[in-house]
Amino acid sequence: MLAIGQASHAWISGQLARAWGNQRFPGPDPYEEVCLAAEQHDVGMALWDLEPARDPDTGLPYSFMEMPLPIHLELWSGAPRRLLTQSRLAAVLVSMHGWRLYRRRKLEELLGDQAAAVRRYLDDQQRFRERLSARIDEQKLELASQLIWTWDFLSLAICLDWSPRTARDVPTVEGATDMEITNAGERRVALRPWPFEARSVRVRCEARRLEEHYKSDDALRAALSSASWETVEFELLSN
Repeated sequence: MLAIGQASHAWISGQLARAWGNQRFPGPDPYEEVCLAAEQHDVGMALWDLEPARDPDTGLPYSFMEMPLPIHLELWSGAPRRLLTQSRLAAVLVSMHGWRLYRRRKLEELLGDQAAAVRRYLDDQQRFRERLSARIDEQKLELASQLIWTWDFLSLAICLDWSPRTARDVPTVEGATDMEITNAGERRVALRPWPFEARSVRVRCEARRLEEHYKSDDALRAALSSASWETVEFELLSN
């Protein structure tokens, strides 16, 4: 098992952001702030990834998809403030990203206390953005948020080998479009339509190799702290 931390996957999102854009696909604007937000959109998970809890069903670290809701919610609640010392706009965009994630939750399927906690989170993030987003162009903000959503999805599709998949509502100069993600070989994916100027794009992240399924949190954390590092490289190609 190659364990890729959430912050490492987000690093790929930042690399995609820095390469993104051509005549059809708008690039990040403002460039540095949006690229920073893309790269740091999972900043709330960084410390958790150093000492994760074990998923008892697998004996491996919880993935973001199986993480218990209270833990996930707590990590996301603190994420935007971590960026305030770097960039107000990046902090607002990280808040928007978490808000969008939780707006997709089907609250009627959650336990009563969990549904209430999600509503509090959504309200808190709305107030956080309202305090910070004065004089930020709303259209630029929405475009940047949708681009970060797209880069996040593409990065997950790359890391988790989700292809074939479709990225929905990818911004173009003419309006939103769908982008097809297909397998093009080992650690290679093809995109159609193609959103970069370069003919191919290489991205990378770092991972830790775990050799077994662990019986306790302590055993997992000890193994993770001494696990070998591996650089994982991927290539994106025009389909």
